[in-house]
Amino acid sequence: MAFEVYLPKKKKPREEPKPLVSLSKNSIVLNKIARNTLPAERFELAFDPERRIIRIKPGREGISMKKTKVHARGFFNHFGIDYKGKVPAEFNPDENALFVELPH
Repeated sequence: MAFEVYLPKKKKPREEPKPLVSLSKNSIVLNKIARNTLPAERFELAFDPERRIIRIKPGREGISMKKTKVHARGFFNHFGIDYKGKVPAEFNPDENALFVELPH
């Protein structure tokens, strides 16, 4: 009888969790990493239409956050943003902001 040896695959090193933003029809939801990276109660939202990038930055005059959601229906309507789904966010410490590049 011929035996075959089982060798388990080596585990891949875990990637460091990254900020993730979910866009829906009415709101922007920040995952726990995004909220810990950018802790605030109010956020200023800005949009670069050429590069399709949303900037999320703490701001006194911004939109208040309810639990994990920033209600952004007016923001989406103003800029004609209709993308829905999860998108990774990049944190820029110089600007203290998250940048979310929307797929085309």
